[in-house]
Parts: sequence; structure tokens; C-alpha cells
Amino acid sequence: MARLRSLMARLHPRLAVVVHDLLMVCLAWYLAQWLRYWMSDVGYMPPALLSRELPWVVLAQGLVLWWTGLYRGLWRFASLPDLSNILRATVVGALAVTLVLFVVYRLEGVPRSVLLAYPFVAALALAAPRLAYRYWKDSRLDLMRRAGSTRVLVLGAGRAGEALLRELQNDRAWRPVGLLDDNPALRGARIRGLPVLGGLDQIGRIAREVAADLLVIAIPTASTAQMKRIVELCEDAGVPFRTVPRLKDVIAGRAQAGQLKEVAIEDLLGREEIELDWQAIGAGLAGRSVLVTGGGGSIGSELCRQLARLGVGRLIVLEQGEYNLYRIEQELRGAWPDLQIDAVLGDCSDPGTARHVVERFRPQQVFHAAAYKHVHLLEQQLREALRNNVLGTRAMAEAAAAGGVEGFVLISTDKAVNPGNVMGASKRIAELYCQALAGRTGMRVTTVRFGNVLGSAGSVVPLFREQIARGGPVTVTHPEVERWFMTIPEACQLILQASVLGRGGEIFALDMGEPVRIGYLAEQMIRLAGKTPGVDIQIAYTGLRPGEKLSEELFHPQERYIETAHPKIMQARSRAADWAVLVQRLDLIAAAVHDHDTLRLSRLIHELVPEFVRDESHQDRQIA
Repeated sequence: MARLRSLMARLHPRLAVVVHDLLMVCLAWYLAQWLRYWMSDVGYMPPALLSRELPWVVLAQGLVLWWTGLYRGLWRFASLPDLSNILRATVVGALAVTLVLFVVYRLEGVPRSVLLAYPFVAALALAAPRLAYRYWKDSRLDLMRRAGSTRVLVLGAGRAGEALLRELQNDRAWRPVGLLDDNPALRGARIRGLPVLGGLDQIGRIAREVAADLLVIAIPTASTAQMKRIVELCEDAGVPFRTVPRLKDVIAGRAQAGQLKEVAIEDLLGREEIELDWQAIGAGLAGRSVLVTGGGGSIGSELCRQLARLGVGRLIVLEQGEYNLYRIEQELRGAWPDLQIDAVLGDCSDPGTARHVVERFRPQQVFHAAAYKHVHLLEQQLREALRNNVLGTRAMAEAAAAGGVEGFVLISTDKAVNPGNVMGASKRIAELYCQALAGRTGMRVTTVRFGNVLGSAGSVVPLFREQIARGGPVTVTHPEVERWFMTIPEACQLILQASVLGRGGEIFALDMGEPVRIGYLAEQMIRLAGKTPGVDIQIAYTGLRPGEKLSEELFHPQERYIETAHPKIMQARSRAADWAVLVQRLDLIAAAVHDHDTLRLSRLIHELVPEFVRDESHQDRQIA
């Protein structure tokens, strides 16, 4: 019984449609005869409502309608394919009716003009109710959307704006109300039925006039300066705003086209798109065996991703953090299942580990990204800073040179220039060693310097996000402190470019653009979170910490720099170090590290980097 009720529930809507269509067939046959009578002068009587041939017409046409699959479609979604199917069914049905009536009545009393008019009248009778039903349902849905949907004003009337409109119009949760664009030629134009209401400088006024609930920036090719201007206009309008991903993020697979996202600080502080010589980079790295140390870190993991996209033959990832190694290995294997990946858990500052990795996997290129980098923490960890950043670099470079590696890239920092902290001084010693080694081995050794990276682990951006989420305050060391910033993908792309530019012994510095005041960064992040700086979220200035400077430098005054083949990469003419003295000092550092002798390490670091000026007032807090 339950099964019968279920069957009836499924049949009921279809049965109603079948009954409707058969009634429409009766009506069409009557109308076709009535048209024949209306167009005839003499010799034809007015048609009867129920004629003798009507049952045969209904039977023949009904079977054809079933055969053509007309009842598998839903009226709610009636469209051109359904109309085409109806026309086909009525034409075939007219032929079937003609054949049946010929067999039964030899077509006596059936005018030929009725047989010709019938399929067109029947098609109209079957299609009109379907289209009317869909129009009624769409109208009801539109009313529902108007009642509970979010009113969206789209900023940008280009291809991205048109694609976004198409997505929004297909989702009942959104109701686009218009577009804005700075192109005067588009003023008054209509895109997918919606008008271009004005320019972007009119966001505030027009958003109020159309009662917009949300602004969506659909200009994925906007420059950083353009994005800053648009965001400021959106903030002044006081309406929540989102953006579609930038084109480079979609191409790189970091976002999906048409996906709405919060405007990120990277959208405001990132720089213009970098033009790279991908042909040269690919020729230097594609198909080769590449080792990335610190491959689970912010820079190391992005290098791994970009190397995988370039099609390296083998990727060796060396990482001392177990979870970081696990995470990047899973990501790489999932995204590039055909790539040969070797995930090695180990510390590159251990000479045995460094030698083993090189001898076992025989890399042709090494990117040395492994380093301790947190300035404040390393001020109290002198031993670990030198052990990892200096001795780790020496161990890895020596192993690479002994193992026949062709190219070695040291990833350094702007803090190595006139260092005022342990982290920068340790990286400067690593630079000195790599430069000196380049002249004593056939390995092509290069160094790449750059400033802060947006969103890297432990950097100021994720710290500010956490503080804003807690309700503040956002802590900034000094009102005038400023830093250079670039995105992680941009930094890694320039590292790859520098790796094929170098011939050995160079220090490359990446063009970091204009420095950003950290106070401005904090204010923008608060605004992007929908809060007002100083009102909803306070900014607290805590004072410079030991080892911090108001601003950083990319070149030492005694370093002359020259342009390279790439406009965003400069080369420093650095001071050479005496190899014998350098090796002796590094041996002494290794011995002091072994003995946990931080006082001796402090003297040695000053001897190797005489420009290093350090506040010694906190020396007693050193952790031996």
C-alpha cells in the first residue's frame, strides 16, 4: 500500500501534465477546423466540438508526445530545447494523425488544410501554458529575491563585472542593482539588463540612491594605486565591500574566478605585476633536481610550489619541523601527483645531514631558505641564531660544493645591511661566507636580499589580524617605523629569476618599491576589518624593541649597486672577505656554539661584522 501511494505521488504531477496536453490536442484540432471554416467561403460546415476523428487524433498525438520524451521535462525550466521538442512532436504527430485517419476513414471529410494547420496550432497550444508557467514562477522567485536578497552594486563594467553579474543573477541570495565604471563610453549602457550608473568617484552617492547593501569590486586587473583609491571610496561610502580575486591569483590557482573575498592587505600593499623571463627560468630549472632547505616555511613552501609549477624533475624538501614537512608534502603530492618528491626530516645545520641529503639525492640546484628570522626572539638566542643561520649555511654550502651541485642560492634579508640585531648580523656572516666560497669552487653561489614578506609566519600581518580579532589594541613599536613589503609569491618569483641571472658571487637585492609605515598598515587592516582606528580598535605604540631600527636598508654605503637584466633586481658590489680569516672565525664560532659560550660568540660576531651595533644592556638575558 505504501509503495502504491509512493507511485501515485510520483505519477500525480506527470498525470496532470498528460491530461493537460491531451486537452490541448483536442483544442488544437478544433481550432484548426475552425480556422478552415473561417477561411472558407462555401462548402464547409462549422466544426463540431466533438468530431468522429477526434479520438484517433488524441491517441496518435498522445503516443507521439510520449515517444518524444516531452513528459521528462519540467515546466519550471521550460526553454528553447523544450519548444523545439514540442514543434518536432506536433509535426510528427500530424503525420501520424494523417496516417491513422487515412487507414480508418480514407481521409473522407478531413480537409487537407486542417492537417497542415494542426501542427502549428498544437505547438502553440502546448508551448504557451509552459512558458506562462515559467514566467509566473520566475516572477514569484524575483519577488522573493527582492524581499530577502542582498542588494549589490558592482564596481567595474568590464568582462569581470559582466561575469560577476551572471553569477549573481543566478543566485537568489543576491540582487544586483547596477554598475559603476570610470570609462565614459559606458555611461548609460546596460549590461545584462542593468545600467552603468556613473563613475567610481560617485560610489557614496549612488550607493545611497540604490540602497546598496554590498559593494563588489570587479576589477581584477586594477593596480595597487587604483585598488587603494577604490577601497578608500568604499570606506567613505560606509557600505560593506568585497572583491573578486586578482587575475594573477586565478592563474596561479590561489583563487577561483568569480569568487567573492574580503579585500586583503596584500591587495593594498602589493606592487605592480612583475614581468619575469619565464623562458630563462624554465630553461634553468625545468626537468632538474632541486633541493629546498626550510621547505616547510613561508618562503620555502612557496618556492616548492613554484618549482613544481615550473616542472622540475625532482624536488627534495628538507625541513626540521615535522608538521611543516608533513603539510607541504601532502599539498605537493595532492597538487602534482606525477612530480617526484622527497620529503626529508632533518636539520641542515648538522653537517652529517647536509652531506647525506646531497650525496643521496644529488640535487643540481639548492635554494637555502632555512633560517631563524624573528628579530626580537633571536636577540636572546645568540647561540641558536649563529648555529642555524651561519653554521647551517656553511654546512649546506660545503656539502653542496663537495657533492657537485651546480647552483646554490642563499636567501638573505635587508636586515643584513648595517645590522642592528643578531638576526641581521648572522645573515650578514652567511652572505660573507657564500661570497667567499663562490671564488673557491665551481659551484655558482648567489645571494638574494629582500625585505619583509606579507603574511609570512610570525610576521606583523598575522599578528595584527589576531589582535584585531581580539578587539585590540594593535601594538606598533613606533609611529615612524617603516618597512618594505612584498607578497610571498612575488618574492619567490624574483628569487627564481635571480637564480638564473647569477654567475657566482653576486648579491642580488630585490626592488622593494616604497617602504610602508607600520602605523598605516595597522590602520588599513583595522578598516578592512570593518572597524574604525582609534574608536573601535585602539593602536598602542610600545617603543622600539632591542635590535629594531626605524627603517631598513638594501645596500651598505660601501656597496655599489648596478642594474641587472631584470628591472626589479639590482646587484650589489659587495666587500670581499679574507677567506683564511673567515674560516678561522667560523671555526671559533662552531667551538663556542659547542661550548654554549655566548660571550665569545658576541665578540666573534662583532669581529666579523664590525658595523653591527648592538644594545648590550640585555646581554644578561641570553639563554646559553
